[in-house]
Amino acid sequence: ALFWLVNVFLLSLLFSSDVLALPIFKQEESNLPPDSENKILPFQYVLCAATSPAVKLHDETLTYLNQGQSYEIRMLDNRKIGELPEITGKMVKSIIRVVFHDRRLQYTEHQQLEGWRWNRPGDRILDLDIPMSVGIIDPRANPTQLNTVEFLWDPSKRTSVFIQVHCISTEFTMRKHGGEKGVPFRIQIDTFKANESEEYTEHLHSASCQVKVFKPKGADRKQKTDREKMEKRAPQEKEKYQPSYETTILTECCPWPEVTYVSNSPSPGFNSTHNSFPVAEGYENGSPNHQPPEPVVQVTDNLLPTATPQDAQQWLLINRFSPYCRLFTNFSGADLLKLTREDVIQICGPADGIRLFNALKGRIVRPRLTIYVCQESQQTREQQVKHENGDAAANTFFVYHAIYLEELTAAELTEKIAQLFNISPRQINQIFKQGPTGIHVLVSDEMIQNFQDEVCFVLDTMKDDTNDGYHIILK
Repeated sequence: ALFWLVNVFLLSLLFSSDVLALPIFKQEESNLPPDSENKILPFQYVLCAATSPAVKLHDETLTYLNQGQSYEIRMLDNRKIGELPEITGKMVKSIIRVVFHDRRLQYTEHQQLEGWRWNRPGDRILDLDIPMSVGIIDPRANPTQLNTVEFLWDPSKRTSVFIQVHCISTEFTMRKHGGEKGVPFRIQIDTFKANESEEYTEHLHSASCQVKVFKPKGADRKQKTDREKMEKRAPQEKEKYQPSYETTILTECCPWPEVTYVSNSPSPGFNSTHNSFPVAEGYENGSPNHQPPEPVVQVTDNLLPTATPQDAQQWLLINRFSPYCRLFTNFSGADLLKLTREDVIQICGPADGIRLFNALKGRIVRPRLTIYVCQESQQTREQQVKHENGDAAANTFFVYHAIYLEELTAAELTEKIAQLFNISPRQINQIFKQGPTGIHVLVSDEMIQNFQDEVCFVLDTMKDDTNDGYHIILK
């Protein structure tokens, strides 16, 4: 009997040592990478924050964070010699997101985040502290994805990214009588390599850890409380709990199930426009083959005085001023544009202050050339003839669109006209100006440089017999 008990005890130790703490996601356990406990992972991510001592053995670690405090995540290259040679000397893309740990909240994540956005207008759940980060390239924080940031990095170089979590765990707890227990979050990192099209869509590695976020300094108090409780426990009770480690190692997990974020395209631009009217009669949907044209989205970096505080927040994010979004939470476009150089430097410091001032003021300049264009149509032709003969009715008017030129080149004019009519510049073969006796003169850079400012043109189109393109005629 004693021999049997010893064997049972040894077997229990053997099996307990193989227990692997895995994060809980919408995916089932069968979808997790096989043999994950036996293989060396290509990357390792280390969150520089201490784990809680009040976590039982074989449970997943829990780390406490302070709201808005910058925490370092070290991005470590863990590859063996010769492993993944295709990324040697190349960039990889990592996406960091704060998500819910509880399955119940995962299924209602969209509603939860929309409710948070409504209660905290202009704020983000997750931010990058760019000035403190090392080795990251092209950092982005999409204004429509408040809980996600992304960046490129070179695994062969030292890389540390500093993140800030602005939501707290109790914001997603049902309010009852005060003192509610906050919900745990997950910090997940998904890393991708570039495919043949230089799009970062090929998954390399994913890892995550469990965290709770407290109001400023609340994490320190909670860590101290847990430590004091553990010190009061009996020695045999302490053996049931994990020791507290100075850092948190993220454990491997499945990639985030939402794949729509895996894109090499830039984040949505501030104040973008998307026009959708045809170039000419019979040219439906802007294409001679009746196919939708390639979308051409015009992005402007201008911060307008009419911009709302939400628009101003988006402008700050897109122009890489995310560390100062909270400082300017209630500032409209007019408020930001009224700041003097000294004001901005005092708020943001010399380096970022000068950069922000130049971004605010440097864009508000008069274009070198403004021209006005109107789309040609049969009705326009008839009204234009009457107008030239002095027979137009008093209430007749033409709708013109302004085109602003800075480079004063034919290529720039082609691009601006294509943007105006929401077509690809490749569909415009040549631009002509109607000259004396109706001749067509090819528009050159020199001709554009001699246009009078605020000159008006009527645009007509002529099909190119050699291909599917069109010629634009300025009348």
